[in-house]
Amino acid sequence: MLNERQRAIVKSTVPLLEAGGEALTTHFYQLMLSENEAVQPLFNSVHQQTGAQPRALARSVLMYAKHIDDLSGLGDLPAQIIHKHVSLQVQPEHYPIVGAYLLRAIREVLGAEIVTDEVIDAWGAAYGQLADILISAEKSMYADNAQLEGGWAGVRRFVVARKQAETSEITSFTLHPEDGGKVVAYQAGQFIGLRLLVNGKEQRRNYSLSQAADGRSLRISVKREAQGVVSSHLHTQVHEGDVLEVFAPAGHFTLDDSDKPLVLMAAGVGITPLMAMLEKALAAQRPTTLIHCTRSPDLQAFRTQLIELAAQHSHLQLRFSYEQEAAPENTEGVQVATGMPDAALLQAWLPVQRDVQAYFLGPVGFMRLAQTVLRDAGVPKAQSHHEFFGPAQALAA
Repeated sequence: MLNERQRAIVKSTVPLLEAGGEALTTHFYQLMLSENEAVQPLFNSVHQQTGAQPRALARSVLMYAKHIDDLSGLGDLPAQIIHKHVSLQVQPEHYPIVGAYLLRAIREVLGAEIVTDEVIDAWGAAYGQLADILISAEKSMYADNAQLEGGWAGVRRFVVARKQAETSEITSFTLHPEDGGKVVAYQAGQFIGLRLLVNGKEQRRNYSLSQAADGRSLRISVKREAQGVVSSHLHTQVHEGDVLEVFAPAGHFTLDDSDKPLVLMAAGVGITPLMAMLEKALAAQRPTTLIHCTRSPDLQAFRTQLIELAAQHSHLQLRFSYEQEAAPENTEGVQVATGMPDAALLQAWLPVQRDVQAYFLGPVGFMRLAQTVLRDAGVPKAQSHHEFFGPAQALAA
């Protein structure tokens, strides 16, 4: 139990975390991932190399310390963590491992003169409090997933029924359950976790579901990353008829149930979860504006499908921006532009009515732009939603 003295000590470390939090978390990951194989599959090595994962953890630890008196101030952060953990099947036994290395890193990076036994005890109690909250929430989600019709606990085996190249970089995989049973009615915007053996080493990754739930199948659309061990494996080594081990859908970046006009904004492969949202919105006859920014038309996943949908649904408006090539001519229901998208372009492409629900996803630079455009357009903050494919980051400049 975290006492008042320990709370005060944790809060007193906020300046230290602001100054050296990333160095601390980088050291933490280096220690843990080099010394403990049990947790290695849960972490993406590319995110370690780029520094995205250490930065995300440093931000989370700092936020936790700042709001230790009132955890409601953390906003969506706990939900983001819980859903990512569930998609990768993080278990209670993982928490003591992480906690031990975190405390060790705190002492080794900040120094024994500053990090006394009392400080370690305080952070140990604070970590224990957070771990208990996450473990409880994750246990509840695991149980709920198992009880839903078509749901499951742990691993379920799915057959790759179809493998389709969407572009030279993005491939879709349609998965059918090997047991022939139903598939849970997941929410549009959610993702699944995969457990694979790549070069003799276990890897776990999560991928957004790129079609609305149909009760029979799952579809993910994966971009092959230059340094991506798992994405490269999926593109080159996984074929139709192969079996993948899948964890149940999770994720809190989900389409709302309101009838407000919908704005979907994506850059690159960020379109994948928005495709599931779009299917659901069109079925409900919901006015929708979809903005998709890519490098070129031939690298735009689902381009043909989107144009066909716009021809069939007058309440769908498409806006495409291409960075590197001249845009094809406008077609009915589609507006196109050439060059890097800027605030003026995105503002002009928003619907006149600004009381909308907006969802955006893509590289961090694009997401910062989208967030700014929506804010300046007067879209209420509570109606502006985003997700990260990788570790969560702060979007504020």
